[in-house]
Amino acid sequence: MNIEQIYTGCLAQGAYYITSNGEAAIVDPLRETAPYMERLQKDNVKLKYIFETHFHADFVSGHVDLSKKTGAPIVYGPNAACEFDCISATDGEEFKIGDITIKVLHTPGHTMESTTFLLKDETGKDHCIFSGDTLFLGDVGRPDLAQKAASMTMEDLAGILYDSLNNKIMPLADDVIVYPAHGAGSACGKNMMKETVDTLGNQKKMNYALNQPNKEAFVKAVTDGLQAPPGYFGMNVAMNKKGYESFETVLNQGMKALTPDEFEAAAENTEALILDTRDNGEFYKGFIPNAVSIGLNGDFAPWVGALIVDVKQPILLVTELGKEEESVTRLSRVGFDNVIGHLQGGFAAWLAAGKEADVVDRITAEQFAKEVKIGEDKVIDIRKDTEYAGEHVDEAYNRPLAQINEWVKDINPEEHFYIHCAGGYRSMIAASILQARGYRNFTEIDGGFKAIALTGVPKTDFVCQSKTMPA
Repeated sequence: MNIEQIYTGCLAQGAYYITSNGEAAIVDPLRETAPYMERLQKDNVKLKYIFETHFHADFVSGHVDLSKKTGAPIVYGPNAACEFDCISATDGEEFKIGDITIKVLHTPGHTMESTTFLLKDETGKDHCIFSGDTLFLGDVGRPDLAQKAASMTMEDLAGILYDSLNNKIMPLADDVIVYPAHGAGSACGKNMMKETVDTLGNQKKMNYALNQPNKEAFVKAVTDGLQAPPGYFGMNVAMNKKGYESFETVLNQGMKALTPDEFEAAAENTEALILDTRDNGEFYKGFIPNAVSIGLNGDFAPWVGALIVDVKQPILLVTELGKEEESVTRLSRVGFDNVIGHLQGGFAAWLAAGKEADVVDRITAEQFAKEVKIGEDKVIDIRKDTEYAGEHVDEAYNRPLAQINEWVKDINPEEHFYIHCAGGYRSMIAASILQARGYRNFTEIDGGFKAIALTGVPKTDFVCQSKTMPA
């Protein structure tokens, strides 16, 4: 028996590849199937089952394409209503893969079809669980994502999740290994550990959700402080339920190379968004006017989903040379399949063709320290409110990037302001969005708060409530 965790940091997502005696199973595969097909061929094994722990909201799974290519059936737990061929397994049902067994443990609560798959080894001993979004390391799945479909409140679902954990997971032995679907950084939980594998015994000791005295306390604990889910989540659920265009078709379309003239014409004749995936350190020096910067070197796919939202939005890509395929692939993982082409030769070709370019006013933290007048100049901190609460520039306003569509309406275009995040990635996203909407009277700070903290700029760890409200 062999178990491989295939972890994708950008999505904080874990897929699992399992082999035993010539047969294989894959749990929660990502959109692109090539890595799995290569493993199957290399190991000379037959894919027998594709297991899905639930209908994922934060990414598009590769289950449909993988099943078409291999003939392996897709297995969900109870209550799964797919619009393609799948097995909706019963609670307690078992599936053989070589010499091992996968047992279905129906664990609703995150969603009503959520299922944990218990792997029993060659001797029949409970070895590990693939817990999906039911149990994370340090946390449990948020209970607010399925409430519309289930006609329930998130409190109702949290109560169901409590029963699932206590009746199905907690009775398992302490040495059972926990393989979750996500780790720290995922929007599917709020308190996840950076580790991606642990024992159930350790989780029983330190996971706050597993240590609540009763159901009422559990419901309060897991629902407290939940941020609104990203807007694209519902669209990804629909794609995972209904099926989608093959990844190869999406990739071929996105890999269409457009000359600067063709690219400009496409931008003018369609409603395509120009998405620049270069590093923010390159973007600010020059970019196509109205382009939005979301760099590959960061939480690319989640920010695309959170800020663009509509997975059907036509997209034109500007990338570093050689990063075109990676950009299309990572967009497809969160369902953004409508990439209509990319700029051939990158931004250098755009400049060489004599096309118009724009820049962002970026200064160093040292320059900021020299010129800012605390209490007089407006400083906007776009980090999450929890980051801001830890420490921030004195008198700075907190305007999280995820809420930019709300707070941008409060900006006075005549009033200059400084903008920063933690390191420069998010603030360049914000800067590009602001300029695309006509706001230009601002300065972005390179290196963000990490760099500012090394200067003499006054800082405070006290959250003034008036500063968290609209200006």
